This record gives sequence, C-alpha cells and structure tokens, in this order.
Amino acid sequence: MGHASGAASPCSPRTFEGSDYIVCTIDLRVYSVHLFWKDGNDHPYGGFDRLPRTLSGAQIAFAMNAGMYEADLSPVGLYIENGKTLKRANTRNGPGNFHLKPNGIFYISGQTASVISTERFLSQRPMVDFATQSGPMLVINGHIHPKILPRSDSRKVRDGVGLRDPHTVVFAISESAVTFWEFAHLFRDGLGSDNALFLDGSISSLFAPALGRSDTLYPLGPIIGAYERK
Repeated sequence: MGHASGAASPCSPRTFEGSDYIVCTIDLRVYSVHLFWKDGNDHPYGGFDRLPRTLSGAQIAFAMNAGMYEADLSPVGLYIENGKTLKRANTRNGPGNFHLKPNGIFYISGQTASVISTERFLSQRPMVDFATQSGPMLVINGHIHPKILPRSDSRKVRDGVGLRDPHTVVFAISESAVTFWEFAHLFRDGLGSDNALFLDGSISSLFAPALGRSDTLYPLGPIIGAYERK
C-alpha cells in the first residue's frame, strides 16, 4: 500500500461506453474536501487562480466547480461552508436542470460524505461541514433519475459527484459533450455510485495540477477543492 504523495493525483482519465472523462477519486481519510465561494475580502474567488494552493500546509490535489450559480457568482441553492449556512436550500419549482426534481445535496461531515435528495436532507437536517445543492440527481438509490431519458439529445460537457462508499467520493467531468443518460450511467455502472448528483454543464471546469490542467473558461461560483491530509 503506497501512501498518496504530493506528486500523485487522485484524478485520471477514464473511458466509459465510448466517452472520455476525467475521474477524481477522493478518499476522505486521505484528503480533506472544502468548499470555496468568497475570499477574506468577501469577493468571489471566481475561478481556480486565486484558490489557496495549500491549507494548513497541505497541498491542493484538485478542484472543480461545485454547482450552479447566479450571475453574481452566488450559489443557486443551499451552500454551507465551515458549518455556516451562507445560502438556504432552494425548493422552488422552475425551468432548467436545477429544478428537475428531485434535485440533491452533496455534503461533507468530517471524513464521510453523502449525496441525497434535497427533501431528504431537509427532513434529516444532518450536521455538516460543507454542503452544496444542485440538480438533478443523476442516480437515486441505484436507479437512474426517472426524468432522465435514454433518447435525450441534449449533449453538453458535464461534471458531477457520486459516492462509492461513505469515505470515498468520485467526481467526474466529461472531456466532450454527453447526455444526462450517458453521464448517469457512468456514475452508476462505471463508478459504482448508488447516489450521484449533477453539478453543472457547459461551464464545467477542472483544476488538476498533476495532470497539468487548469480550466479558465468562465467565471465560477462555488468551487470544491481537495487537499492531502498531513
């Protein structure tokens, strides 16, 4: 068993059913995961350039945009950072992917994580360190979201998050445009995730220094970053 070193990357290329992805597998016992929205001056980070490269001496391993956001880069839905709720859960109905119910919440609690529907999160009210809401859910208890259809022709670059087990989070970003159906099957059948959440499409961005990757396509709202635990 080799210990993950600063030179190792949790991210690697993966081809599934003819589409190419970058998959980042994060063991929360090895990496700490944080959410970032605004810096100490209350300015949105807006991208990877200004993210801390180290936290408490730990090197950043990867970062990805953490869900949908408004024009002012504020989260569309629930956003919790360091245990503080900075934006309340959004349960409204409306157009677009976020409102394709059920949508869901990805959250971190210590060295465990969960991806659950927004309704379940609000009924359980778990204690969390970090949380971000997006939608739709891709996989719900081993089943593809009922409104994700195999004949959909909407193809976009997409990123999302799923769980392999309570300690192991899998993030994926497509290298080219894919449908929701293809993306959901990647998580369920390719990555072994019984629950997975769509984070965003079109603006999907990845920072993976070991792969020499730092996307700067668009201003970003909330960002997920993983740091190797010391």
